[in-house]
Amino acid sequence: MTSKNYKSLNKCTKDIPKNIDNVPAPSTMDDYNNSETDSDYTSYWRDWFVATRGHEYFCEIDEEYLTDRFNLTGLQAEVQYYQYALDLITDVFDFDCDDDIREQIEKSARHLYGLVHARYIITTRGLQKMLEKYKKCDFGRCPRVFCRSHPLLPIGLSDLPHSKSVKLYCAKCEDVYSPKSSRHAAIDGAYFGTSFPHILFQVYPALIPQKSNERYAPRCFGFKTHAIAALARWQEQKRDEQDRRLAEVGIEVRRVDGDDDAEGSSEGELSR
Repeated sequence: MTSKNYKSLNKCTKDIPKNIDNVPAPSTMDDYNNSETDSDYTSYWRDWFVATRGHEYFCEIDEEYLTDRFNLTGLQAEVQYYQYALDLITDVFDFDCDDDIREQIEKSARHLYGLVHARYIITTRGLQKMLEKYKKCDFGRCPRVFCRSHPLLPIGLSDLPHSKSVKLYCAKCEDVYSPKSSRHAAIDGAYFGTSFPHILFQVYPALIPQKSNERYAPRCFGFKTHAIAALARWQEQKRDEQDRRLAEVGIEVRRVDGDDDAEGSSEGELSR
């Protein structure tokens, strides 16, 4: 990538094409420069990053959040070429260097954006942006049959970078799943953190779905297999004991049976 490419990316243009929704998402920064002229698009690095195929789980971080150094505390030691990477993200990058160094800075910028993203999405503004994506099912739907396509949320299994890839959390069955797309499966889970879905439901408790009592029971000619039947009885006993303990301290547990759980329940819950 040439210095000219980056300089053109830092220009803020006023003319946005009317049919911008029909413009295909660029996969690299060079696609921006080669497909349209500077006057045909708004050339911000963050726009390019979130529009890149495979980055659908990310939301755009507000510039005010990025320019507040308090929000970036501790990240300087985590990211190589930290200052250059931050300049690139905030569109003030103006450093003439060879292609190898520039590639390293670009890689550091993506990593820095991901680390800041994990902090941003648990702020009030970040939660609102992710909530809109959740309502549109941008993160996918639960593959479990009895969850009836309930929307998913991205979650990390570790807050440490380069440890675990991102997973998808279902609030209905309270389990996690791997993304279907290999592009999404390659995203670092630390870019979303281990707490994001739970904080979202604490802030928006009306979105907490009712738990389902439905579960699959293996059968042979209509009869439950002995080991599975015994396990199901034990699980139901433990669940009832937990519900009683929660009721004693005043915590209501909402559960529904399979017949009461309509096919469109997830959409109805999101529209509240």
